[in-house]
Amino acid sequence: MLTPYVPILVLFLLAVFIAVFVIVLSSQLGPQKPGARKLAPYESGMEPIGPAMRRFPVKFYLVAMLFIVFDIEVVFLFPYALVFRELGAAGLVAAGVFLAILMAGFAYEWKKGALKWD
Repeated sequence: MLTPYVPILVLFLLAVFIAVFVIVLSSQLGPQKPGARKLAPYESGMEPIGPAMRRFPVKFYLVAMLFIVFDIEVVFLFPYALVFRELGAAGLVAAGVFLAILMAGFAYEWKKGALKWD
């Protein structure tokens, strides 16, 4: 009954084995000369300024929320676009409700000022 899935399982196991093998091999054969300079944290080649634990502006949260709203929209609308003729009026209503919910999220983002770049 599950025989059609055996090649997928073999491919998955092979991919996991190769990934683990390459990581272990590189850690064993690669150069290991840690020093104070190599172990020091840095950001873009520069010494870090200020403490590592600091508050992020709300702007980052809003941009992440925008990304999620539009990412979810694309992910769920693509399959709908493939079969919209077969779904009929019920599918159109469901897509309309979905888009209305997404537009509410977009309106919230707009109201909070996430689309204004300083």
